[in-house]
Amino acid sequence: MSAQENQVALPLRSHTILGVCEAIGEDFHFNPVILRVLLAAGVLYSPLLAIGTYFGLGAVVLASRLLFPNVKQAPAASEEAPSNDQQEFRKAA
Repeated sequence: MSAQENQVALPLRSHTILGVCEAIGEDFHFNPVILRVLLAAGVLYSPLLAIGTYFGLGAVVLASRLLFPNVKQAPAASEEAPSNDQQEFRKAA
C-alpha cells in the first residue's frame, strides 16, 4: 500500500480550511505557508479582496482537479512481486 492511498482529501485535513494553498503548493512544488502568509497579509490590507482571491484560487484548483485528475499508474509486474527466480534465490540464501 503506497503513501498516496492513505492520504485524506485536502479539504478534510485538520490543518487546512479548504486546502487551496496546500493544493497550489503541491502542484507548483513550493511550501504552501508562503501563500498562506501572503493571503494573511492581504486580509490586513483588504479582507474582501483576500477572501475573494482565496475563493477564486479555490475555484481554479477545483476546476484543474476535475479537468485533469491525477491518474495513478498501475505498478509494473516486476514492481508488484518478485519473480520466481528472485524468490528461489532468496530461499537458497
